[in-house]
Amino acid sequence: MKDKTIDYVLRATWQAVSRMYNEEATKYGATMATGFALLSIDRENGTPSTALGPRMGMEATSLTRTLKSMEEKGLIIRKKNPVDGRGVLIHLTKLGKEKRELSKSTVLKFNETVRQHVTDEQLNNFMEVAEIINELIADKSIYSDTENND
Repeated sequence: MKDKTIDYVLRATWQAVSRMYNEEATKYGATMATGFALLSIDRENGTPSTALGPRMGMEATSLTRTLKSMEEKGLIIRKKNPVDGRGVLIHLTKLGKEKRELSKSTVLKFNETVRQHVTDEQLNNFMEVAEIINELIADKSIYSDTENND
């Protein structure tokens, strides 16, 4: 473990989680991206399409492809934004709401299982380290132009 870099552990762990979610989603004819999108759309009021990309950390082209697939499967519908006629709100259909609950229970099961195998202290430490890493990246503290990182 000491030979592995922090980014390696993060990447390998996320790839394992992603693979696990995709395997589970495949059982229901979906993908992890679809499940994540279902969870990111406001259940009652819909969500502006422009807010989904940043919320999900997804590139526009990937998001467009995911939403198109979801629309074809009858999980979402697009409606004009009543506040801003130029915008579009993504709403869940009845089927979308059902699949959202399935996605939610899948995520909760993962969290519950992890919590059964780690202490609160371990989980808090993990969350704290992840938050610090995200802050370092957001603040551009790792590869700033003012430092020499040879």
